Amino acid sequence: MKKICLLLLFVSAFLSTNAQTSLDSTATDSLQTDSVASKAIQQTVQLAANVVPSKAAADSAYAKESYADAVALYEGILNTGKESADIYYNLGNSYYKMKNIAKAILNYERALLLNPGDSDIRFNLKLAQSKTVDNITPMSEVFLITWFKSLTNIVSEKGWSKIAIACFILSLILIAIYIFSKQILWKKIGFISAIVFILICILSNVFASVQKSELVGHNAAIVMSPSVTIKSTPNESGNELFILHEGTKVLIKDNTMKEWKEIKLEDGNVGWIPADAIEII
Repeated sequence: MKKICLLLLFVSAFLSTNAQTSLDSTATDSLQTDSVASKAIQQTVQLAANVVPSKAAADSAYAKESYADAVALYEGILNTGKESADIYYNLGNSYYKMKNIAKAILNYERALLLNPGDSDIRFNLKLAQSKTVDNITPMSEVFLITWFKSLTNIVSEKGWSKIAIACFILSLILIAIYIFSKQILWKKIGFISAIVFILICILSNVFASVQKSELVGHNAAIVMSPSVTIKSTPNESGNELFILHEGTKVLIKDNTMKEWKEIKLEDGNVGWIPADAIEII
């Protein structure tokens, strides 16, 4: 009888142990499955984060008229620090196709800063500006100032720098011809030509300096809000001066405050605008 009882207890303990082992195994498998799934998700996210968008992929999305994808890809390229006039220009085109005129103008302006002599960028910028609500007539300026600006914008800051270096080297060569030549004709040619290239070198440096100041100054912005009221003082209680709409370009006069910026329009009007209503070019 005792043997039978012991046998029954042994069988019961064995079955209980097997059941517990089965439950533990099931739980372990479930945890392993969840762990594998979690790792797969993490790997997918990590792979997506490590994907570097390429200009070719962005251009392909634009060609397929997938403008939202093109915008995401172009913005991704810019987020990696790879800025270029082409990227901003194509991004502006993508936003224009999506009817986001303010963003299109913003990126055309940024492209123009990097390549001011590009006629395609200027044409598309003017086309986008024609779609804005505000019609601001620029103040008249002296002809010489207009001529100076046009000449400055022929090439970029890097272009003017290259021209300045080339002219400086040529002027040194011509000075050497003037000094060491024994013929009067070559001395005259060397002297006069050296003066001309030195003047071009000086002007090129001036134009390059102007271009660089515009590039790093960040003293212009585009209105991004559908409409915003310009105030006489940097607070909501200020007098209402006028209303601006998205896509309008403004010049920043006072950038010292965080929440408000003093702006000036091309027609000379001045006022204060909330900082979150504009985006710096």
